[in-house]
Amino acid sequence: MILAPQRHLFDIPDDVAWFNTAYMSAQLKAATAAGIEGVARKAHPWRIAPGDFFSITEQARAAFAALIGATADDIAIVPSASYGLEVAARSLPLAPGKRILLLEQEFPSNVYPWRRAAAAAGADVEIVPAPADGDWTRAVLERLGPGHAVLAAPNCHWADGGLLDLVALGAACRAVGTALALDLTQSAGALPISVAEVAPDFLVTACYKWLLGPYSLGFLYVAPRWQDCAPIEEGWASREGAEDFAGLTRYRDGYQPGARRFDVGERSNFALIPVALAALAQIAAWRPEAVAETLAVTNARLVAELAPLGLRAAPEHVRSPHLLGLVLPERTLPDLLPRLAAEHVHVSQRGNRLRIAPHLHITEADIDRLAGALRAILG
Repeated sequence: MILAPQRHLFDIPDDVAWFNTAYMSAQLKAATAAGIEGVARKAHPWRIAPGDFFSITEQARAAFAALIGATADDIAIVPSASYGLEVAARSLPLAPGKRILLLEQEFPSNVYPWRRAAAAAGADVEIVPAPADGDWTRAVLERLGPGHAVLAAPNCHWADGGLLDLVALGAACRAVGTALALDLTQSAGALPISVAEVAPDFLVTACYKWLLGPYSLGFLYVAPRWQDCAPIEEGWASREGAEDFAGLTRYRDGYQPGARRFDVGERSNFALIPVALAALAQIAAWRPEAVAETLAVTNARLVAELAPLGLRAAPEHVRSPHLLGLVLPERTLPDLLPRLAAEHVHVSQRGNRLRIAPHLHITEADIDRLAGALRAILG
C-alpha cells in the first residue's frame, strides 16, 4: 500500500526538504503536543500519582512490543541503543577462542561493547568486509559458522543503506548455535520485523530516528531465555513489589517479571514517553510495511533522477527501501553539504556516500528541490 504524503502531520516549513531521517527524524505534531503536556505535568507534581510511574512504562512496552510481534514482558525501557547493546554484551556467554561477528564500518555503539566483552573473555572480533556487490546478507552468511558466539548486526547498514535479511540470518544463527543481537535504530518503524520469524536473542532501537520519537529513549527486546540475566542497574522500580511506595524499604531480591529488570533508572520519563507513545500510535496506523513500500517508491525515483550525476546506488534487491547510500563521484566538492543546506536541502554524508533518508513528509516538490540542487552543484 502506497501512502499519500503525510506532511500535514509534521511541522516542516514548505521550503525545507528534510531527507535526513537517518540522522534525526522530524517530529510529528501530535508527538510534540504530547511532550509539551508531559513536561507541564511536572509543574503540577500532585497530578502524578504513584501508579503513573508504572502505567506509562507499561503502555510504552506494549506499544513497541506490538510493533515487533513480542509481548510487553519482553521489553525493557532503555536510554539508548548503546545501553541495550551493553546489556546484550554482558549477558551472552563468551569463551576463549570464540568470535563475535560484526560488519565493516558498523556504527560505534554496535562495536565498542563487543570489543570490551571479547577482550574480557579472551574471545575475538571478526569483521565482515563490505561486499563489492552490496549484498550484506550473502557476505555475512559466507562467514558465519560454529566458531561464532555472537552475530551483532543491523537490519540496514547505517552508512550505505545495505539491507540484511534478518529471517535468513536468524535461521543461519540457530543452525550453528550463534546468538543474534540486533541494533534496529536505522530501521525500526520503517521496516517490518517479527521476532517470531527472526528469533533474535536481543534487539534494541533508539527512538529518535525511524520511530519518530524523542532523543534519550529506546527499547530493548530480550528473548525469554535471557530474562534471568543480571541487569546493568539495580533500580528500585524494577524490583518486585515496587508499586507499594510505603513499603520500598522492605527490600526484595526478586525482580519485576520478564525484561523489566533491564530498565534504566528513572525509566518513567513523563516528558519523553508520551512523545514516543504518540509516534508509535501513528506508525501502527500507517503500518511499517506501508511505510517501507512508500519510501521505496520515493527512493527509486531519486535513484533514477540522480544517476546522470554519477551518484550510484546498489542494486534494488540488496538495498533498504527507506535509506539510500549513493556513491559520490570523485569530483564531489568538500562543501557539498553546506551548499545543499543553504538551499534548505538536508542530507548526510557517510564516507564516500551521500546518505538520503526520506520519510512520509517528503513531497514531489522536495524531490525536485533535492535533484535540482544536486544538479546545480554536481552537473
